[in-house]
Amino acid sequence: MAGELPFETPLVKLREKINELEQFGQEKGIDFSEEVARLEERYKQLEEEIYSYISPSQKMHLARHHQRPTSLDLINLIFDDFIELHGDRLFGDDLAIVGGLAKLDGTAVTVVGQQRGKDTKDNIARFFGSPHPEGFRKALRLMHQAEKFGRPVITFIDTKGAYPGSTAEERGQSEAIARNLMEMAALRVPVICVVIGEGGSGGALALGVGNRVLMLENAIYSAISPNGAASILWKDASKADMAAEAMKITAQDLMEMEVIEGIIPEPRGGAHRDYDATAAAVKQELLVQLQELSIMNSDELLEDRYRKFRKIGKYTEQASEAAECSKTDEAVAEPSGEESVQEPEEAHVETEENVVIESSGSGNE
Repeated sequence: MAGELPFETPLVKLREKINELEQFGQEKGIDFSEEVARLEERYKQLEEEIYSYISPSQKMHLARHHQRPTSLDLINLIFDDFIELHGDRLFGDDLAIVGGLAKLDGTAVTVVGQQRGKDTKDNIARFFGSPHPEGFRKALRLMHQAEKFGRPVITFIDTKGAYPGSTAEERGQSEAIARNLMEMAALRVPVICVVIGEGGSGGALALGVGNRVLMLENAIYSAISPNGAASILWKDASKADMAAEAMKITAQDLMEMEVIEGIIPEPRGGAHRDYDATAAAVKQELLVQLQELSIMNSDELLEDRYRKFRKIGKYTEQASEAAECSKTDEAVAEPSGEESVQEPEEAHVETEENVVIESSGSGNE
C-alpha cells in the first residue's frame, strides 16, 4: 500500500506478513496456501472493520492525502477536448486555479478547479492550491464567458483556503472572494460544484455557489480549516484532529444538514487508490445532475439556487422555535394559582394608567 495513513498500519503489517509467507514458500518449495488463505480472509475482515467507519479526523487526512487526485487529474479523465485558458485580464495568471473549455459526453461546459501541486516544486508554483485574487477573477471571467455562450459551469473545490499573504491582501483578496459569491449566485446557467478534497474557508466558498454542491465520500468542507479552528479555540494548531471531530465537516454530516445535495462514493481506502474509478463515479453524478438542471430555464435556475442557500441553517431556527414553544407550553401548564397572581398585576397596570390620566388632568386644570 502506497502512502498509507496511520490508521491503516494494521493492514499494511498484515499484508507484509502475507507477502513474506508467500515469498518464503516459493524459496523453500513449501506449500503455505492454507495459511495464506486464512491470512487473506483475516485481511478482508480487518479491511472491513477499518473502512466501515472512518472518523472525521481520519477523513481529514484522507482528504489531504498527497496522492489524492487533483482537479487536473479528474478533468483529464472525465472530460474530452479540454482547453485550458489563462489569466484574469487584470493582473496575471494564478496557477492555483485552472479552468477552460471542455466537453462532457458531447455537451460543451466550462470547468474550473483549484489545483494542488504534485511535488514540492509544483506546490510552490501553485501556492499549495491557495489562490490569489487573480485566481478567483480568472475563475469568474470564465464563468461569465460560459454564461454568455450558455454553457453549464462545473467547479472542483480542493483548497485549504485562499492565500493568506500580504501580496493577496494588497490585490484585494476579500473583494475578489465576495464578488465571486455575489456573481455566481446570479449566473443564468447551471452551476455544479464538487468538493474533491479539502474545501476550506472563503477559498472554497468562492467556487462553491452552485445549484448543486456535491462531495466525494472522504472529502471535507468547512468555513475554517480544522487547523485554523484549533489555533483559535485551543491556541494550538496541532489539535486539528480534535477540531475535526467537533466541526461537522464530513460529507455525511453536511448531507444531513442539507448543505450539499449528494455524496459521490470513493474506492475502498480513498480516491487515491483508483483514479479511474473515482473519475467514473464523479462523471456519472455530474451527468445525472446536469440532466436534471438542463430542463430549467434561467429564471428557474436562479430561483433553485436561491432556495438552496436560503434553506441552509433553517434547522437551527426550527430548534429555537421548538424551545420557545416548549417554554410557552410550560407557562400555560402552571397551576391556577399563578393566574390569581397575575390578576393584581393587571389591576396594578390599570391603576398606574389611571394615576397618569388623573395627574395629567389635574395639570390641565
